[in-house]
Amino acid sequence: MIDNSVLKTVASLVLASVFLVGCGATGKGDDVTATADIYGGEDAARVEAADGRSGLGSDSYADDAAAAALDTVFYFDFDKSELRVDVRAALDEHATYLRNKSGVIRLEGHADERGTREYNLALGERRARAIADYLAIQGVPNSQIETISYGEEKPVAIGHTEAAWSNNRRVELIYVD
Repeated sequence: MIDNSVLKTVASLVLASVFLVGCGATGKGDDVTATADIYGGEDAARVEAADGRSGLGSDSYADDAAAAALDTVFYFDFDKSELRVDVRAALDEHATYLRNKSGVIRLEGHADERGTREYNLALGERRARAIADYLAIQGVPNSQIETISYGEEKPVAIGHTEAAWSNNRRVELIYVD
């Protein structure tokens, strides 16, 4: 049986390495702004990369109208990583597109500011993995999917309100190759 102190040390090292990998990313989609209407049950938020390509991180996909038309930001309930029905419908469209194209997507998991940094990194990872697993079940090869968690480190909405927190509980899907 493994000692609890060994498990805590290993868990700390894993979380630290996930955090360091997340901090080292420098893609075109790293700086984002968001506008959203989160009330009324609408999932109308859109995140646009600083270069204006609606979350698409690569020129090869930026010119593809089919990819550009798809939702690329998926929202989660507080402290949850389960996919909502509206998220599944949008992911079905991505799965259809990805099964017919080569290339890689990056799923960037995020959390709101509540909770510890370590907990939010793990929650962001669970959210990104939930989407990756769903896409894999839909037939997208695992080799086309990357996941990363930023936890609470890259909010799109600043504030201590439910509106801000709702916008920050998300996974962004970015076409990288």
